[in-house]
Amino acid sequence: MTEVLSQDEIDQLLTAISTGDMDSEDTQQVADRKNIKIYDFKRPDKFSKEQIRTVSIMHETFARLTTTSLSAQLRSLVHVHVASVDQLTYEEFIRSIPSPTALAVINMDPLKGSAILEIDPAITFTIIDRLFGGTGEGSKVNRELSEIEQSVMESIIVRILGNMREAWSQVIDLRPRLGQIETNPQFAQIVPPTEMVVLVTLETKVEDVEGMMNFCIPYLTIEPIISKLSAQYWYSSVRRGATTENLNILRERLATIGVTMVAEVGSMNLPVRDVLSLTQGDIIRLQNTRVTDPMVLKIGNRPKFECRPGVVGSKVAVQITKKLEDVQQDDFEELTVEGEEE
Repeated sequence: MTEVLSQDEIDQLLTAISTGDMDSEDTQQVADRKNIKIYDFKRPDKFSKEQIRTVSIMHETFARLTTTSLSAQLRSLVHVHVASVDQLTYEEFIRSIPSPTALAVINMDPLKGSAILEIDPAITFTIIDRLFGGTGEGSKVNRELSEIEQSVMESIIVRILGNMREAWSQVIDLRPRLGQIETNPQFAQIVPPTEMVVLVTLETKVEDVEGMMNFCIPYLTIEPIISKLSAQYWYSSVRRGATTENLNILRERLATIGVTMVAEVGSMNLPVRDVLSLTQGDIIRLQNTRVTDPMVLKIGNRPKFECRPGVVGSKVAVQITKKLEDVQQDDFEELTVEGEEE
């Protein structure tokens, strides 16, 4: 394969040829010279540039979700963004973080092994101060977390892990779980010191306090899905759209969402003065409603079924008698308007 010369080498060749200091044979020897790439066997590169880029894109989504969730929980201005994504040895990562610090060991189910989420002490104590009712001003506290403070940080980390699951959803249905919180980095030996890891550094700002969050993922943990960390797989998974698998996942998630259902006996309009004068024992006469009429079962604010009241055991219940989707929604709106006018 033809080697590409640098600009300096091209300039030297042109100068030498123009002055006659180099003949054609020397020129051919320079062109045939191969570039030598230094390779450190103690720190082998296990992640390609494309895979590092994909990891960065995933955690940019994670950073946006975390910014929103922390801002809502702390009722304060929070900003999180990806500063860098690097690969290094686990020993180098452990040496780069302060001690003591808030260091959460994360179980990366269904992947094997664990990862580490490290939160800078300045950010940790600012979050705790905000949740305890303080102003969240940064303080140069250098101590281990108390049991109460550790419990507070556990709830914060659990919320953050929910954002991580969503950010990884295009690659794998990750179910990260908080294992434990350590304060001394030396006690968190999840892999051998020489093992390669990918380190995602997130710049975090809470009001005027700035710090770092570091997410460390060992290569052994991420190895089973390393082939999915490519731009081709990433963008193809985004474009897949409504596949059967995605629809099944969507149905499973929607199945757990709570929906408000109301069985409506009837309705009527009353002036505010009449509402304020209501007392126990008063009778309210409903408009256009007879005793034999069915009740309307609403899901949210939309009528969906007709039903009749009854009991099941010791509980009040309704029995669905008719599905209202066969009737146009406009018909209900017309009935409502007519009832109001009367």
